[in-house]
Amino acid sequence: MNSQLIYISTAKFHSALQIPIFKESDPANALHGHTFSARVFANLPQAWKSFKGGESDMLTTEINRAISPLNYNHLNKIIDIPTDENIVRFIRNQLQIPNITQVGVQSTDDNGVDLDIENKLHIWRKYRFESAHYLPNVEKGHQCGRMHGHGFEVVIHCNQTLADNQNMGINYAVIDRAWQDIFNQLNYKCLNDIKGLENPTSEMLSAWIWHKLKNTLPLSWITVYETATAGCHFDGTNYRIWKEQRFESALILSDAPKNHKARNMHGHSYICRLHLSAPLDKIMGWTVDYGDVKSIFKPSYILLDHHRLDTLTSNSNGSLESTLKWIKKQLLSDLPQLDRIDLFNTPGNGASLSWGNLGPALPS
Repeated sequence: MNSQLIYISTAKFHSALQIPIFKESDPANALHGHTFSARVFANLPQAWKSFKGGESDMLTTEINRAISPLNYNHLNKIIDIPTDENIVRFIRNQLQIPNITQVGVQSTDDNGVDLDIENKLHIWRKYRFESAHYLPNVEKGHQCGRMHGHGFEVVIHCNQTLADNQNMGINYAVIDRAWQDIFNQLNYKCLNDIKGLENPTSEMLSAWIWHKLKNTLPLSWITVYETATAGCHFDGTNYRIWKEQRFESALILSDAPKNHKARNMHGHSYICRLHLSAPLDKIMGWTVDYGDVKSIFKPSYILLDHHRLDTLTSNSNGSLESTLKWIKKQLLSDLPQLDRIDLFNTPGNGASLSWGNLGPALPS
């Protein structure tokens, strides 16, 4: 499959609103406010880019322009029924960007809506529970073979297609009710003691939750964060894991116009997220060991962290695209399950290089 390069930009806006389609007793019907996040994904053509490495800043400028009518405003004056679904439609219509693949709105830390190019809505809600577990089938001495615990997070993703006159998809409260029984079974428990979770890897846990909810909600994916930097998605058939690494690097974007700030020596705290798709190892209960992914990435990490990205090779220019392609080349022979790499140079802003199933977007 050919590689696809998607640029990502996120911006916040602060707004008051009330949603009149809810009952008068519902808090959402009263005047209230949120700090929203808006996010756009776009496969930008070369002609739109001002210079190599400037794509993310250009995208950020455009998304801030698109949300400016909403910022510090009463949304009902602009959008009659300002549900997350209608807000994301409004923003998409405001954006003047070619090749948009997805636009998202996050109204709280725990929920949001994404709208794709096929006009399908992807509604998600995030939850947390505290549990202990151990992995019984790992080799002797493996740290995960010892009893330990996590603050697990779970994202329930639902896909829906709405008519233009529909204001909202599945209500977050419906997802809450469906989740409550799952929460009661998992929270403050040892997962190994639960039927079906005797080997409670992220993969097994995401599949277990999927099967508990699949007849109740229009699921698209279940995501389990085992830690803040690693987790698994499951869509009823396929498993996708990710492992996140951070590094600190300097660069000069020599393709930037004269007197542009990017021509100065500068730097970023980067987040690199590696996504892998693979069949489930039925004995181990995982697709790929997160520890193995970290070990394979380590030689590349050493070359990235506290170094200049524009001097990695003679062809490196320090841009997100250049760095993503370098990371792919470094890893793919030793990590053939890898099919997507995300690289963020500032919070919520970056690019994604993929050559497989994109999978769901993780919350910001």
